[in-house]
Amino acid sequence: MDSIEAFASSPRGEPLPLASLHQLIDLAAGRPPHEQERLLLGVAELYCSVGGQTGAPAALTEVFVAMVRVAEQDIRRVLAERLADAAWAPADLVRLLAADAIEVARPVIAASPLLLDADLLALLEEASLDHQVQVALRPDLGPLPARAILDRGEPAVMTALAVNRTARLDSTDMARLVDQARSIAALRAPLTRHPRLSEDQALRLYQWVGDALKQAISQRFSLDGAALATAVAAAAQQAAETTPDQAAANLAAKLHAADQLRPATLMRAVRERKLDLFIHALALLSRLETEALRRALRGDTARPLFLACTAAGLDRAAFPALLREVRQLNHGLPHDPDGEAWRPAQRSATQAAYEFRLLMAPEGGSTV
Repeated sequence: MDSIEAFASSPRGEPLPLASLHQLIDLAAGRPPHEQERLLLGVAELYCSVGGQTGAPAALTEVFVAMVRVAEQDIRRVLAERLADAAWAPADLVRLLAADAIEVARPVIAASPLLLDADLLALLEEASLDHQVQVALRPDLGPLPARAILDRGEPAVMTALAVNRTARLDSTDMARLVDQARSIAALRAPLTRHPRLSEDQALRLYQWVGDALKQAISQRFSLDGAALATAVAAAAQQAAETTPDQAAANLAAKLHAADQLRPATLMRAVRERKLDLFIHALALLSRLETEALRRALRGDTARPLFLACTAAGLDRAAFPALLREVRQLNHGLPHDPDGEAWRPAQRSATQAAYEFRLLMAPEGGSTV
């Protein structure tokens, strides 16, 4: 509090009149950054000394948060480091810092006891990839955010989760990570060393790791030669039986079953050059037939694809960008000879699906 009193004084050392705590915000404006930092840290000390969340006046809490909103990033970073493990800080302020630039957010996401699962889930849904990675690395990460990471399937975030040995993963979660390691090489080394990896999971992981990791797995679990040979043979058979299209269908089905399939998944799939995943995700979201969607992608007009995406819940404003991405993956198809003049007026998902079936019905076949 001495720092506040020193700051809130005239050049001659006389106290400045403060009619209310809110004048601290105006007082800080225009002062050099180092003085703003002193004032903000002084407010933090005052807030803590009067009881924090349980004892601080509502006005002081409001001023504290408001001052942080207008502070420079370097000052917010210093404050975030100060409040990283503070249980007395305002919860709203901690959430604000956690959503800030990653340089500010990192210590708060890593250590704040005030961030609940709901807050971490919001960061996974709305924040940057760097924020998501930091959530995955959070010590003692709970099952709900861990499963949300697995459901989203972002490779960098799942890799961070595999590195986090304190995350509360059950056997099902570990099995999902091991399955993902088949296509995401970065998962393999951390999973090999993970304390929650079981022998059965290690045998499965053994199927798709390199020689060095094979040796590490066999030494850790003392696996016998027959079991290893069986694992290698199973991997070879599975690879031969699973086509890229079937793998995409399986992934879309998993996302749908986990309630993680969204219209945004369609744009993400084409931007990641996964046309098969786009088709299967679109079929599940729109409840339209996969073969009819494939024919729509080969068509002389983009109208059927537009209707299918509308039936899937995609915002009509997002469709032109999606169409450009699809054409890049699909040899310029579907064509658009009318320059989007075909685009129909707003209609419901149900109406769009009905119109799609009318357009794509085979000659002599049912129209619905």
